[in-house]
Amino acid sequence: MAHMRELVDILNRARRAYEQEDKEIMSNYEYDRLYDELFELEKELGTTLAASPTVNVGYEVLSNLPKERHERPMLSLDKTKEVERLREFLGDQKAMISWKLDGLTIVLTYRNGSLEKAVTRGNGEVGEVVTNNARVFRNIPLAIPYQGELVLRGEAVISYKDFEKINEEIGDADAKYKNPRNLCSGSVRQLNNEITAKRNVRFYAFTLVQADGVDFKNSRLYQMQWLKSQGFDVVENHPVTAETVDEEVAWFAEHIGENEVPSDGLVLVYDDIAYGQSLGSTAKFPRDSFAFKWADEIRETTLTGIEWSPSRTGLINPVAIFEPVELEGTTVSRASVHNISIMEDLELGIGDRITVYKANMIIPQIAENLTRSGVKDIPEKCPVCGGPTRIAMENETKTLFCTNPKCQAKHVKSFTLFVSRDAMNIEGLSEATLEKFIMNGYVKDFTDLFHLDRYEEEIKQMDGFGEKSFVNLQNSIQNARKTTLSRLVYSLGIPNVGSANAKVICRALGNDPERILNATVEELSDISGVGGVIAGTFVDYFSDGEHRDIFERLLQEVEIPQEETAEDSQKFAGVNFVITGSVHHFANRAEVKEEIEKRGGKVTGSVTSKTNYLINNDVNSTSSKNRKARDLNVPIISEEEFLNMLNG
Repeated sequence: MAHMRELVDILNRARRAYEQEDKEIMSNYEYDRLYDELFELEKELGTTLAASPTVNVGYEVLSNLPKERHERPMLSLDKTKEVERLREFLGDQKAMISWKLDGLTIVLTYRNGSLEKAVTRGNGEVGEVVTNNARVFRNIPLAIPYQGELVLRGEAVISYKDFEKINEEIGDADAKYKNPRNLCSGSVRQLNNEITAKRNVRFYAFTLVQADGVDFKNSRLYQMQWLKSQGFDVVENHPVTAETVDEEVAWFAEHIGENEVPSDGLVLVYDDIAYGQSLGSTAKFPRDSFAFKWADEIRETTLTGIEWSPSRTGLINPVAIFEPVELEGTTVSRASVHNISIMEDLELGIGDRITVYKANMIIPQIAENLTRSGVKDIPEKCPVCGGPTRIAMENETKTLFCTNPKCQAKHVKSFTLFVSRDAMNIEGLSEATLEKFIMNGYVKDFTDLFHLDRYEEEIKQMDGFGEKSFVNLQNSIQNARKTTLSRLVYSLGIPNVGSANAKVICRALGNDPERILNATVEELSDISGVGGVIAGTFVDYFSDGEHRDIFERLLQEVEIPQEETAEDSQKFAGVNFVITGSVHHFANRAEVKEEIEKRGGKVTGSVTSKTNYLINNDVNSTSSKNRKARDLNVPIISEEEFLNMLNG
């Protein structure tokens, strides 16, 4: 029992890190091994803990997106890596076999031929409403021939090609997405669907839940054909029986390398709809379907070194270098180890015999260390600047940091952030170009970027530069001089202060540079959305004389137009709003939120006893938010009524 509790804790930490924080603290191989061990223990002991990942699925909803309870709980699938188990599942039944796509599961609802609602899977019981974002998916039909109520499920995914392109555009290595699934999850759950639109998200239907009045001939395969006739892209699928399952699994295995979108296995579902539904489900799994995960192709090799890669934040990431091996049709020789904790779990030492594989047939990872000689020679000096390093514990994970604030790696990365699109937006300055400028002495601090004309002739002689490139760069620099205070603050790279936080802080401090320089922890902590950690790092940053100096000198280089302040800036002071449903007079709910916050109000994600108004154009809706508002006697107002409040 003690070991079982330990496994539950370890697996939940790993899942929470992967699904909520987009971090990986153990390999997929290790997670599956521990999961299977826990499952066997539960069977042996006849006990399943309430917190066990074998009975709890999905992530907890943490964002400010509206939340909604699914009418039908979305269960996980039982899974196997053995084809024989699929044969047992099939018995004498015909089934549909298809890709198990690795993205974000979405439930779509259509009424009267139009897309009405899109909700993420969430924790299987409650999901997030992402209707505005779904409307800008690349291939989703907004109108369909069928006029009844249609409910279907599918996977939102981003192709490998788009994933690589988007990552290339992110200058900061720390900000790059680890895999397409993480990028897709972040893209679909954006508060601003402009960002979603730029990410080229696609949707592939895999289950039809409801469509009254249609004869589906009692066939899941037919349902897929019908969905195609309605304009949906559906997941690739084939009919399969116990006699053909071997060749079908082999066919999919041969073609996974041709997939444009990520897949982490296959799904089988009985074709006979009535039969499948008659089987019901267990507490966690439906009995009419089964998932197949690829048996990883594993190769043995020798670890030849650990490469330590510093980043802008000072974090130094270990990367395993090993003798090249062929995996899933390509040669690999390196794999990220992520942090020291994983190195210690693997007891990883130079010269060890290790086994490696590709997670989901794509991402190289270490499966096991066969010789376990132990972790040695964690660098005491940064490999870039030679400054001292330190080992720190973050989220129960050991990580290595460079302590030298002048580290060149931090320097280059901080300049990359400074010129990035959400910061000063200076085009033509890639990380490689910045590195050359810094190494040549053209740039020593941020203000030097506004005076590159001092080195015009030298820059024109550099590889990749010429007259036209230099002129374009100068034009971009001049355009960047006109900016906003929040962009300037974000560009400084203050720890924990992203572009959204910078906007909130600057607005709350009246867009006054003097107040920015002299803000106190207490003053910042009182700002909605700014906690003690952000307040502390913000104040610490500006308590440094060099930081104050560079900020003041930057203010001399840029022009910050006075932002309009609402005359009724305190009209909604102390008033709490919740916004749900679609809006008609604003581009999106984020614009409504901005108008409220401009006037001192606060917008939260859920209705509580502290809520003063729920804004919903469907005032008479029976949605969970409306029901909660009525229970708590919270007024439900339409957008028109809100506009009257705004203008009254």
